[in-house]
Amino acid sequence: MGELVPGGNMPLPEGALRVRVAGPFDVSALITDDGGKVGGDGDFVFYNQPAAPGARLGGDTLTVDPPRLRPGATRVTVVVTPAEPGTPLGDLPSPTLQVSAPDGRPLALFAPPRPRQETVLLLAEIYRRDGAWRLRALGQGYAEGLAGIARDFGVDVSDEPTAPPGPPPRTRTSPPPALVPPPARSVPPPPDPDGFLTLVNPARAAAGAPPVALDARLTAAARAHAAAMAAAGRLGTEGADGVSVHQRVTAAGYAYLASGEHLVSGPRTPADFVAYCLGEERPRRTLREREFTHAGIAHVRDGRSGDTFWTALWASPLTPEGLSRTTAEVVALTNAERTRAGLRPLVTDPLLGVAAQAHSADMVARAFYSHTSPEGGRPWDRAAAAGSRRRSIGENIACGQRWAAEVVEGWMNSPGHRANILKPDFTHIGVGFEGGGPAGTYWTQLFGA
Repeated sequence: MGELVPGGNMPLPEGALRVRVAGPFDVSALITDDGGKVGGDGDFVFYNQPAAPGARLGGDTLTVDPPRLRPGATRVTVVVTPAEPGTPLGDLPSPTLQVSAPDGRPLALFAPPRPRQETVLLLAEIYRRDGAWRLRALGQGYAEGLAGIARDFGVDVSDEPTAPPGPPPRTRTSPPPALVPPPARSVPPPPDPDGFLTLVNPARAAAGAPPVALDARLTAAARAHAAAMAAAGRLGTEGADGVSVHQRVTAAGYAYLASGEHLVSGPRTPADFVAYCLGEERPRRTLREREFTHAGIAHVRDGRSGDTFWTALWASPLTPEGLSRTTAEVVALTNAERTRAGLRPLVTDPLLGVAAQAHSADMVARAFYSHTSPEGGRPWDRAAAAGSRRRSIGENIACGQRWAAEVVEGWMNSPGHRANILKPDFTHIGVGFEGGGPAGTYWTQLFGA
């Protein structure tokens, strides 16, 4: 399988292709001619119009059969937008494109640099060149949203979502309703009928921590996990359905930079639950953690045993600034260790950073943990795919650690990882972080010389 970087392209086999983007996104496609223009409303494939000749959308997967596209169509552009309108893509997990052959064999993986405030991303395009079909990675964001895309693809965007009177020209069309950016919807916080916040926030204030607010996504994830534990009749970070509590958080649409959880059985009331959390050192530390800004809580009773299973989730949202701060902290802590050993500090390399971030995102998206990707890609392959020409490459990975200091300390306590951090020949570094997956956090250090 090829790991693409922006602008990279590869040939495609014959037959229908499966294009998948998992996560809290809406996938759509624009079918165009050589001039890059749509030919009518039918050239836009989205959740309300999931099929066109040669293209069909089902959930997070777009199936494209190039020979069956409408006459004159030479390009299919894959577009990703947040499932919740108005949400910046930078607040969500990095959208990762996975392309499979007709027989299910993985063909390509593309994890673009994390967007910032853009709300629309042109992720990739399937195009015809010299009679053959190819895939090109794009990763182009639009700060102007869907209206900006509409203009580039020859769609007339008016202030109203309805078409003007009269038939549209053949090569231009008034936008389908989904092409007109909908107004941002505010998500009200969930109700707090049990007075959870009135119990928690004073305890946080006493420890000098700011108050948390309830978040509907965290509450939904907490409810799903409490139900899974009740169904299994036992506590665990992974439910009987094989889904981890961390995966439930990201599946609910909450991309996090930091997270914590309380998984408890026995307490009958919220007051009893909070009292338990405050009564032991580790649960108390989580409840009072200053980094957390949001929380969600739910409890479900097991009808067989009568036990009540509780899940409380704590998190702070992922932001571009927060991610940059976290990766910079990893670099600073790493360089502090090198300085103590009398070595030169490492210089941050953006290309190594892209490759490291892509690997962390890939481990979360496909739930594996290894220096070798499921298709056999190694660290030097990922560095080269990102455009790096460093002659020597090394990699450290870790999962489950919540903070930068914790992960660097863990690497320094491991002889092999420590050797990479203190290798005199290395001169540059890139760091990646992604929240989610079975372990909750996935870290990558990529070194180069």
